[in-house]
Amino acid sequence: MEFIKFDFIGLMLNPFILMFVTVGLGLLFGKVRFGKFSFGTSGGLFVGLLMGWAVYGFAQKIYEAGDSAAAGFKAATQIMVGNGGKIINTYFFSAALIIFVACVGLLAAKDMGIVLKKYGAKFVVLGLLITLVGAGATYACTAFVKGTNPFAVTGVYTGAMTSSPGLASALETAESRAADMAEGFADLTENEKQIVLDVLQLDSAYSGMTLEKTTELTAEQKTSFVNQAAGQVGIGSAVAYPFGVIIVILAVNFLNVIFKFDVEEEKRLYALEMEAARNVSGVKQVPTTEFSLISFALVCLFGYLIGSVKIFMGPLGYVSLESTGGVLIGSLLLGYIGKIGPISFRMDPKVLAILREFGLAFFLAIVGLNYGYGAIDAIMSAGAVLAIESLAVGAIAIMAGFLVGRYVFKLNWIMLSGAICGGMTSTPGLGAASDAVGSDDPAAGYGATYPFALFGMVMFTIIMQKLPLL
Repeated sequence: MEFIKFDFIGLMLNPFILMFVTVGLGLLFGKVRFGKFSFGTSGGLFVGLLMGWAVYGFAQKIYEAGDSAAAGFKAATQIMVGNGGKIINTYFFSAALIIFVACVGLLAAKDMGIVLKKYGAKFVVLGLLITLVGAGATYACTAFVKGTNPFAVTGVYTGAMTSSPGLASALETAESRAADMAEGFADLTENEKQIVLDVLQLDSAYSGMTLEKTTELTAEQKTSFVNQAAGQVGIGSAVAYPFGVIIVILAVNFLNVIFKFDVEEEKRLYALEMEAARNVSGVKQVPTTEFSLISFALVCLFGYLIGSVKIFMGPLGYVSLESTGGVLIGSLLLGYIGKIGPISFRMDPKVLAILREFGLAFFLAIVGLNYGYGAIDAIMSAGAVLAIESLAVGAIAIMAGFLVGRYVFKLNWIMLSGAICGGMTSTPGLGAASDAVGSDDPAAGYGATYPFALFGMVMFTIIMQKLPLL
């Protein structure tokens, strides 16, 4: 009789153990300095990518062995089946993200009215410009990089821009377009027919199909083609997402170094600019109160409800802000109002900063754990092309936003770093920007740009799917 049982394999695959270890190691790695630079809280993303790759590969071997009595089989099955291939359940991901975004919005809300009044039109332009340039760069990849799957490349766009609403639109429009192509196969160009066959042959049941022998598609082949096309969008997005996060984090940490401007001086100028604007605008001063869990819960609930509302936008279909956008807008709005009756939303910034750090650390660790295997496996396989394309798309879109924002609109870097992250719809980027400048002020630029970038993502994703396949 055993008095003590210790399931070591099960613990290795336990989501709580993995999150805590990744957060701890990530924060330690974030303290390592490379010259004058360190990754800070973003270190959890890079540690998570490595751990995610190792853990998923380990779990996959246990699951594929099929021995239900083997140590760790139950935990491996939960990853492979219960969580849909994700190491950490998406509920943890969403909870950490909501906490982080709510804190960021509440901390930045005091200057939101000033920012919109002073820079509003510029943020509209930046949000649409960044998403447009990203879409253009993505479409160009299908022309210049031969042999890539155009449906997967569309997924790369949504992944590189870290946009869940964009992915939803891409999947929906990909299925619609694939169905049309399958039905009208006989009328397609030779190039389009070859694309259809290349996608269809991803299903092993239809390998070996050629143009010479294929004049029409059977009902089964049509169904398979639609499923494979949508699947390729998902694969492209999954491969590109971590690289989209990485390129934004690198940008907000290194653009000031590359273009040689002092972050501390930018912070000083931003503070002076905001102070002058407050005096001119006569913004009412709302006193700060102690942290209230009731107020914080109401902010999260209000924001989540906003994100759940779907608005019909004609040919763009139904569009929503999702939980991220909804909570951000809700926290900015309630934080700007400051107080409703006895409930105050201008809470102790020190407590909010601690909660923000908590949410960000876990959010980045979970991103790394869940996407690590796909990202590293892509680098070491044929998916490397998609990974490189995602880095190129992200870098081009960011540089377009940076150059226009900095040298045309003359925006302060504190504001612009947040606007770039908003234009990329990148919440991890916002965390990195706040970490890099040592302030929550970038959130105002993020919140002002995000809604327009979200609209641009959905619109340009749909347009891309309607353009000729190259």
